[in-house]
Amino acid sequence: MGWLRLHAGTGRNLNRYRPSAPYTRGVGKPSSLEPPRPPERSCDVLVVGAGPSGSAAAYWLAREGLDVVVVEKKRFPRAKTCGDGLTPRAVRQLAEMGVEPELSASYHRYQGLRSVAFGRALEMAWPEHPEFPSYGYTITRHDLDGLVAENAVKAGAELWQNAEAVEPLSSAEGGGRRPARGARVLDRDRGSISAVSARVVVVADGSLTRVGRALGTERVKRWPQGMAIRGYFSSPRHDDLFIESHLDIRDSGGNVVPGYGWIFPLGDGRVNAGIGLLSTSARWKGVNTTKLLEQFVAYAPRSWGLSPTTSLGPPTGGRLPMGLAVGPRAGPDWLVVGDAAGSINPFNGEGIGYGYETGRMAAEVAAEALDSGDLALLRAYEDRLQQEYGRYYAVARAFVKVISNPRVMRPCVGTGMYVRPVMEWMLRIMANLTRPELAGPPEALYRALAGASKLAELRDAVTAVP
Repeated sequence: MGWLRLHAGTGRNLNRYRPSAPYTRGVGKPSSLEPPRPPERSCDVLVVGAGPSGSAAAYWLAREGLDVVVVEKKRFPRAKTCGDGLTPRAVRQLAEMGVEPELSASYHRYQGLRSVAFGRALEMAWPEHPEFPSYGYTITRHDLDGLVAENAVKAGAELWQNAEAVEPLSSAEGGGRRPARGARVLDRDRGSISAVSARVVVVADGSLTRVGRALGTERVKRWPQGMAIRGYFSSPRHDDLFIESHLDIRDSGGNVVPGYGWIFPLGDGRVNAGIGLLSTSARWKGVNTTKLLEQFVAYAPRSWGLSPTTSLGPPTGGRLPMGLAVGPRAGPDWLVVGDAAGSINPFNGEGIGYGYETGRMAAEVAAEALDSGDLALLRAYEDRLQQEYGRYYAVARAFVKVISNPRVMRPCVGTGMYVRPVMEWMLRIMANLTRPELAGPPEALYRALAGASKLAELRDAVTAVP
């Protein structure tokens, strides 16, 4: 199936928590049976990165019978900083890729979200929806990414692990949206370079995208960006049926910080606890996220059992480009997906489901372009992104900008916590589970927010005119 195979079963059990032993991360080792990679390789599609978006793209492309090479700079299983929660949107994509049986057999299934703020807590089940399931799963990225990458290999994709795409094959001269033509790929085991030429390149190498930047992608700095940090803790509530979100996290001075905290039960003796912040406040730049996480852990409900003594290792964090803040996302022979495109939902910080969705969209557009022989059709990818997410993410950006003001957030959230229907409507909106074909309260509220965001955009455009 290719020069380097993903070994079946290596990603799952290594990360299952064993209470009798300290938690350690699996690191995977190269097999003596793996031959050296060829100095040159040509394919239909080169996928750079085997995270959620890259593995999803590779799966759907391979299903179309295309010759797909995926290069991943780490080796599975490998850890990634994440909240480890799968929402109904993510579960739907995993189900359609045939991965859900693995999840249901071995990982924790939960029913909904518990919101906590200003001394109150509300448990809200995921809503019924004709397209999405009414449940989610929790699973570490250490386990999940290996499963999905393995699934792409089973579909026919060729996976090179410990292989880093260091630059596009095309010359950097000329600027603009230059073609990629493939990439030079470093074998990190042997130190050799392979030139992998491709008719189309799918850029899926994450928020710090090296290949994307080389092709000219940039982040819109005036739009919100997130920062998250998380740690693992042993907990007596590891199998709780609700993931928990705290909406009133505070700094050392007791001031409400623009962001939220979470506690996600993993069902294996552990919980994932973390905080996410938004760049919509000037105070954000001065916040010590490690200290803020320590404060959150100290004030979390005692029933979770979170403390320095139950910590299973140091926390890790990273920055989160949101709301399609990175572009361009389509070039002469390349498409940018997932975190490399800033596809994270600003409403709730979810990135996994949108990684799967954008990877699938890119695969469908690339397959059509390759089948027709007209790479100009790759431009349809941007149209699909805007149709699916454009207005929704504009609403989300406007919403988080307003709600990040403590003078607005406190009365809105504080009042909403006493009105269950309003919080349930907001859950539908923030999880992107509204139903446009209906005229219910959540849909009416979303339309009102969309109208307000359009007025805000118009106002900003007018005031920007010299």
